[in-house]
Amino acid sequence: MSTFGSHFRVTTYGESHCRSVGCIVDGCPPGMELSEADIQPQMTRRRPGQSAIATPRDEKDRVEIQSGTEFGVTLGTPIGMRVLNENQRPKDYGNATMDMYPRPSHADWTYLEKYGVKASSGGGRSSARETIGRVAAGAIAEKYLGLAYGVEIVAFVSSVGREFLFPPTATHPTAATNPEFLALLATVDRATVDAHQPVRCPSGEAAARMERLVGEFRDRQDSIGGTVTCVVRNVPSGLGEPCFDKLEALLAHAMLSIPATKAFELGSGFGGCQIPGSVHNDPFVKAAAAPPPTNASGPPRPRLTTKTNNSGGIQGGITNGEPVYFTVGFKPPATIGQAQHTARYDEEDGVLEAKGRHDPCVVPRAVPIVESMAALVIMDAVLAQQARERARSLLPRAET
Repeated sequence: MSTFGSHFRVTTYGESHCRSVGCIVDGCPPGMELSEADIQPQMTRRRPGQSAIATPRDEKDRVEIQSGTEFGVTLGTPIGMRVLNENQRPKDYGNATMDMYPRPSHADWTYLEKYGVKASSGGGRSSARETIGRVAAGAIAEKYLGLAYGVEIVAFVSSVGREFLFPPTATHPTAATNPEFLALLATVDRATVDAHQPVRCPSGEAAARMERLVGEFRDRQDSIGGTVTCVVRNVPSGLGEPCFDKLEALLAHAMLSIPATKAFELGSGFGGCQIPGSVHNDPFVKAAAAPPPTNASGPPRPRLTTKTNNSGGIQGGITNGEPVYFTVGFKPPATIGQAQHTARYDEEDGVLEAKGRHDPCVVPRAVPIVESMAALVIMDAVLAQQARERARSLLPRAET
């Protein structure tokens, strides 16, 4: 469906070439200062037309808050936001040739099979334009998480094709055991990521390699995929709802709902399957400082941390207080300029030459989308845990 979350609920609307796209956010705590200025930076990072290796569609993606605030403060009521589609060109898709073919690896055929009708231009609801609502809602969640807990969310491009920021090696089949990677997770920020435009890889040398590769595929009217890695720092411990709403399950759900995604790895990921348990296990050590009390009447509990973090900050589906990090795989964009032999809707063979404006690689623009979906997952889990802790705090302390 079009709604994500249980306590912080986000419903998105819109298609690729309709009049506007946006969302309704329900469950935002009241009393938080909020304006378009809090939301627009992430919208601008997501928007098309940013570079020569992105789609030339020229959308400014200016967000407008329609409801849920007064005098710049959240009311606790649903927050409505919209972005006008200002640079629609449905005629790029609405021609006789395009109407005859389900585009290879697009959702044209599956939407038609499911609904009996599909949008006549672009990807309709399956278009990346739908993610505008997610990014707007994610910016709200991220502001609350930052104010309440100091949560920091940073994503970056970690590979394009076979060009890697941290290539797997015999010594480090997973980046999780690479000290350079772990040091990056502890310090990387969005300014560093965005300094290496247009790829958004935090290493200038790796970004240059990736940009050259994308340019090569663009020039031959082809496309290429890649991966985005995301780290969430200062995550409260205790988040996640076993057994079926484990935090990694919710993150996987969120990330794999993003258009063009094909894979999700938490912590050590698939590379972690190649190392023994004696290396992969995360031993516990005493934390440098104890946390504040869980409630006013109770003493602070001793706090442990882990010496390593192959678990990606989650054990048993519950956050352990370490940074949460994961990687999302994106396929090559399905629309390419090359002629493709494929079947038509009438089941006859033919050749399709696709039209329209598309990215040769989506991963640079996916960075803020991944960050936003991470914010929505953490925000929903925080509100669930706050409700549990508040309910527990009203009871007399049990003898243990």
